[in-house]
Amino acid sequence: MELWAASLLLQASRSSDFTGDDYETEPPCPPFANHDELHEIIDTTELGDIPWESLHIQYDGVRPPDNAPPWMDDTHEAWFRDPAAIVEHMLKNPDFEGEFDYKPYQQQNSAGLREYEDFMSGNWAWQQADIIAADPNTHGSMFVPIILGSDKTTVSVATGQTEYYPLYLSIGNIKNNVRRAHRNGVVLLGFLSIPKSCPMPDGHFRRAIFGIGPYIADYPEQVLLGSIVQDWCARCTAQPTDLDGPAGPRTKEHRHLAIDCLSLDELWRDYGIVGDIIPFTDSFPRADINQLLAPDLLHQVIKGGFKDHLVTWVCEYLKLEHGATEADRILDDIDYRISLTPSFPGLRRFPQGRGFKQWTGDDSKALMKVYIPAIEGHVPQDMVRALTAYLDFCYLVRRAKLNTSDLNMVDEALSRFHHYRKIFQTTGVRKPGPEGVSLPRQHASKHYRELIELFGSPNGLCSSITEAKHIKAVKEPWRRSNHHNALGQMLLTNQRLDKLAASRADFEKRGMLNGTCLYDTWKQLRDRTNASNSPNVDFNHSLNVNLDTVTTTQALGTPGGDLPSSGAPEIQPTETQPTSDENSVDDGARAIEGEALNEVFLTKTHQTAYPSRSFHDLGDQIGVVGLPRLMQEFIHSHRHPNTPSSDQTIFPPLYGRTKVYHSAVAVFHAPSDPSGYRGMRREYIRSTPSWRTDGPRHDCILVSTGGNTIKGMSIARVMLLFSYADRDATYPCALVHWFLPLGDAPDLDTGMWIVEPEFVDETPLLQVIHLDTIHRLVHLLPICGSHFVPPGLHFSQTLDMFKSYYVSKHADHNAFDILFNSI
Repeated sequence: MELWAASLLLQASRSSDFTGDDYETEPPCPPFANHDELHEIIDTTELGDIPWESLHIQYDGVRPPDNAPPWMDDTHEAWFRDPAAIVEHMLKNPDFEGEFDYKPYQQQNSAGLREYEDFMSGNWAWQQADIIAADPNTHGSMFVPIILGSDKTTVSVATGQTEYYPLYLSIGNIKNNVRRAHRNGVVLLGFLSIPKSCPMPDGHFRRAIFGIGPYIADYPEQVLLGSIVQDWCARCTAQPTDLDGPAGPRTKEHRHLAIDCLSLDELWRDYGIVGDIIPFTDSFPRADINQLLAPDLLHQVIKGGFKDHLVTWVCEYLKLEHGATEADRILDDIDYRISLTPSFPGLRRFPQGRGFKQWTGDDSKALMKVYIPAIEGHVPQDMVRALTAYLDFCYLVRRAKLNTSDLNMVDEALSRFHHYRKIFQTTGVRKPGPEGVSLPRQHASKHYRELIELFGSPNGLCSSITEAKHIKAVKEPWRRSNHHNALGQMLLTNQRLDKLAASRADFEKRGMLNGTCLYDTWKQLRDRTNASNSPNVDFNHSLNVNLDTVTTTQALGTPGGDLPSSGAPEIQPTETQPTSDENSVDDGARAIEGEALNEVFLTKTHQTAYPSRSFHDLGDQIGVVGLPRLMQEFIHSHRHPNTPSSDQTIFPPLYGRTKVYHSAVAVFHAPSDPSGYRGMRREYIRSTPSWRTDGPRHDCILVSTGGNTIKGMSIARVMLLFSYADRDATYPCALVHWFLPLGDAPDLDTGMWIVEPEFVDETPLLQVIHLDTIHRLVHLLPICGSHFVPPGLHFSQTLDMFKSYYVSKHADHNAFDILFNSI
C-alpha cells in the first residue's frame, strides 16, 4: 500500500497545480495493474513459502453396539505445514537478530538474586541442555524448544457458529517481548479438525536439536491434552475436593503405572485419568505434556480467578447480605463509582457498568484497575484485603522479569489471599472447608512459582498471545474470504502474509528498507521542489497530505510504523484529540520501537488562544492570580539554586515569551506493559480546558522531589503546561497543584497510598516546576467510603469533588512496580 501511495504521490507531483509547470505529461503507471497481479507476484515469491498439506483420518476403534456417536463415522480433515520447515524459517529470520538466545542462561541482578525473564532463563531449558551435553553424539548442539498453542475460536455466530481450531508454533529461543509483539514469533502451524543443520538469525550455521517445549492452552484445552477428568488439576494429582491439599506431580511414568494396575473406572474416580486416551507426547522421549503445560495468565488469573470467581462472589455476597433489591442499588452505586474514574491512558470505560454479556480479557484487566476503590465501603474489610492480595499476586506474576525476591513476594501475596478468601466462606458465598474453594483455575496459582523457575516470565507464554494471533491468522482471513469453503482461501491468505513478512525481513537485512518508501518519495519530491524555486508552493497542501504527521506516527512506533532513517529530521509528536468513543480505551499510551531515554517534553503544537507576553493576563485567563510570582520564584530557583527566596527577594522581571500547550509526552521504560520490543513506552500528559467535549482534563503526575515521600516522589495535578523563553534559556514548565500523602505508609486494606489536595488558607498550594522533574502520570481514584455517591457527577469533575484519593498502583504495571511496597 505504501508503494501504491508513493506512485500516487509521484502522479500528483506531475500536475500543473502542483508546480505551475507541465514538466511531464505522461503519468507513471502504478506498481500493480490490479489485485490479481499483486497476488501473482506474491505467490511466486520463494521466501517464506511453506506449502499446506492435509490428512484425513477416521475412527477405527471399538464401537458401541447401538447409537454410535456421529464422529465415529465421520472423516476428519486436518490442514498443517511441515513443523520442521517452519522452525527452520524462524531460525534463519534476520528480524530476530539481537533478540535470540542461542543457549540457556542464568542471570543475577546486582544484589545477587536469580532472575527469570525470557524462556531460556528458566531451569527447564537448562536441564534439557545438560541432557544434550551429556551425550557425545549431541554435545555442542543448540537446543531449540518448540512451543505449541491451540485454542478454538469462533469467527461467526450469525452464520451458523463457524468455528476453527488453529494450532500455533513458536520457539523458546526468541525473547518474550518479540513473541508478545507478534513479530512473526508465533506462526500458524495448522488447523485441527473439530469433533538437521540450520542457518540462524545472525547468519551463522549451528547444529540444532528440536524438542517439544511448553504448550500454551486454557483449562479446557489442558484437560483434553493431559487426558484428565474435568475439575482435576492437569499438573498435579490433588483431589478435586481439596485441590490445594497434598499432591504429587502428574508424570508420564505415574500415568503408565496407574494404567497398568487399575481399571478405567478406578483411574477416572481416584486419579482423574482418562485411561483410554493417550496424550500426543507419549511417544516423545523427553516430552511429558502434564509437566509442559504453560501457565495461562489470561484464563487462570485474569478472567478466571479475578472476574469469574472474585467479582462474581462479591455480587453474590451483596445479594445474600442485603437482598436482591438493595444489592442492585449497591451494585448500581459501584457502577457509578467506576464511571467516575478520572481519565487515564489505557483506561477502558464501563458506561453501562459491569453487566454486559461478553467479557474479554481486556475488560477484566480494565476492571482490575478500578474495582477495589469502587467496592470499598460496601463489602467487609477482609473481602477488600482478599481482592488486594489477589491483585498483588496477579501484577507480580505478570512482570516481564522476576527475581528470587519477587517470587517470595508472589508466595506471600498468595498466602495472604488464601487467608482472607475465607471471608467468602464465613459469609455463605462459598461452602465451608476445602471443597468450597477447590477451583482448578484458582488452584493453578499454586504452581506459578515452579513454572516461572522452569519457563521464565509467564507473560511470554500466555494464551493471550495465541488469542491475539487469531485476529491475523483466522478472523481477518475469514472476513476476506467469500465464506463458502472458506478454509482454503484462509490458508492461501496466511501463506501470502508469511511470504510478505519473510520478504520484508530479507529486504531490511539487505538495507533496502531504511525508513519507508512513502517517506523517501516525499523527501525526494520536496527536495526537487525546493531546487526548482517555484514561488508560493505549499508542498504539503498541494499534495493534500502532511508527511510530517505520518512520519511522526511511524517514528513513535504506532502500528504499521517504522523508525525513520538516520537522515530523517528530528520530529516530536503533534498534539491531536481523537474522536470521542467512551466505550473504547482512553488514548495516550503507546509502544515505542527502538531505544529512547526516559524523558518528558512538550508536544509540537502550542495553543494560540493564550497571552504570550504577560503572566498577569495569562494568570487572569486560567484563574491563577499569583502566577507571575510563582513564575518568578521558579526562575529564581533555577538561577540561584542555593539561595531560597523570601519576602525580601528581588525577583527579575518577566520579559520573555510564553507558549501554552495542552499536552506533554512522557517516555519511559516499562517492559511489563504493552511496549516496544526494547521495553519503551510513551504516554500523554493532558492539561486542557476541554477534552473530547467532556469538560476540562488536568492529569496527575509523579514528581521527583526527594525526601521521605513515595519513593522520593510526590503527587501533583497539572494545571498548565507551558514554555518560557528569555535571553538565557527556554524552560519547559508545568503549573501544578500539590497533593499531600495521609500517613507515611500505604493503606492496610487496599495497599494504596491515600492523598488529599493541599491548601494554604483554603487556597490551592500551587508551584511552577520544570518538566525534567516529572517522572510519569499517576492515576488517582476517589475514596467514597460507605456512602452512596450523589447523582449528577461526571468523571471530568472527580478530581475536584472528593476530599481524598487512592493513588492507584493498578493503573499499569510500571505504576505497580513504583507504588508496591513503596515505603
